[in-house]
Amino acid sequence: MLRIFLLVAITLPFSAFSTELIVGRVVAVADGDTLTVVTADKQQVKVRLSEIDTPERRQPYGTRARQALSDLAFGKQVTVESGEKDRYGRVVGRLKADGVDVNRELVSQGAAWVYRQYNRDKSLLAVEAEARAEKRGLWRLPEAERVAPWEWRQGTKVAAVQPYNSVPLLAASSNSSQYSCSPRKTCGQMASCAEARFHLEQCGNGRLDRDKDGVPCESICP
Repeated sequence: MLRIFLLVAITLPFSAFSTELIVGRVVAVADGDTLTVVTADKQQVKVRLSEIDTPERRQPYGTRARQALSDLAFGKQVTVESGEKDRYGRVVGRLKADGVDVNRELVSQGAAWVYRQYNRDKSLLAVEAEARAEKRGLWRLPEAERVAPWEWRQGTKVAAVQPYNSVPLLAASSNSSQYSCSPRKTCGQMASCAEARFHLEQCGNGRLDRDKDGVPCESICP
């Protein structure tokens, strides 16, 4: 009986039970972080990759980000670890294809940002920092074109600012709750070192740390 229950939990992602694993084949890639999986029983499941955010189609590197996801997952048998849906009804989860953690690999290739507000996995920030230092993918773009997707969406109003209904998975500390990732600031606009560190570490504003030593705005940060 337990074996039957587990099979049902895996193959029926929209059942009343909390789903932990979806198995199927990727049949469509909408953009750099959204795709469609068809399960063995022919159910189509739209998946939004968790913890990352890729450039939108009309953003610089948007087309390349979509191609990067296609290269990693299109036509392949994949697993999605998730029990959560966003406001659009998409399953939000971590994708694996051929044993590769696709979410992490996209960040490593420089095809995705770590989505600070919804990031569970702090190690992804180190992966992003390495991709930035090595100038992979979008990190080769001119600085003016390296705009975080959530900021770009807010500025162009092409989508909701927050694509998830859920409460942020990593809450900001009491010291940083007063700060916001938008607008994108320069060192000269920072009121304190704490604000500068927030914009570097939580917003991915790499121009605050031009020598890549992990210390932003050295004129105000020790």
